[in-house]
Amino acid sequence: MNSLLDNLLIIDIESVPSAEKYALMDERMREQWDKKSTFLRNEDELSSAELFEERAGIFAEFGKIICIGMGFFTYSANELHFRATCLKNHDEKALLEEFKQNLARFPEQSLKLCAHNGKEFDYPFLCRRMLVNGLSLPPVLDIGGKKPWEIALLDTMEMWKFGDRKSFTSLDLLASLFNIESSKSDIDGSMVADTYYREKDLDKIAGYCSRDVVVTGQVFLRLNQMDALPVENVHLIKG
Repeated sequence: MNSLLDNLLIIDIESVPSAEKYALMDERMREQWDKKSTFLRNEDELSSAELFEERAGIFAEFGKIICIGMGFFTYSANELHFRATCLKNHDEKALLEEFKQNLARFPEQSLKLCAHNGKEFDYPFLCRRMLVNGLSLPPVLDIGGKKPWEIALLDTMEMWKFGDRKSFTSLDLLASLFNIESSKSDIDGSMVADTYYREKDLDKIAGYCSRDVVVTGQVFLRLNQMDALPVENVHLIKG
């Protein structure tokens, strides 16, 4: 296998506000959200409670992880394949423990993670929520004191920037550019909280998360000047 793909785990997380409603938060945390919300862009002049439902899920202090998608490349019959699945759980601590168990299946010294916008979102969110839940960080995410070349956290958005620090490029835009099938079918990121709290459909979110992992894997190939995989070589495994 290409050394770039060896022991590479593509990941994606889905998060929601820590409570369905602002009023259901702990009083102390409500006070903290009120302070936080005064600094958020609020062109629609939403109340602190409305902002909580709309925006809290992207902040590790006020959100929780409900899905972690994972995918890896493998060879079968001399052809490259990609296998993706999604861990899901209403119990965040149990979910994070299961994720750590899956990471431990890879060689510690050679494991690499890749996520789209992972350095700004997925990796710090995972670390913060692990600490909140009283869990130790897995070696690949425990980057304190490491030299830059020792950090095995890749980011397809950073790869696309080529040093340009000015702009955000969505995964869906890169998928469109490289003619890769979108993961946005019956749901997109803005619909995750409603799907979780109102529709009570964690399976739908997990399916979306798995598809995002597939798209990230395909984009990773194209950013490294390799062909995207044909659909028959991509395998979604139900968690």
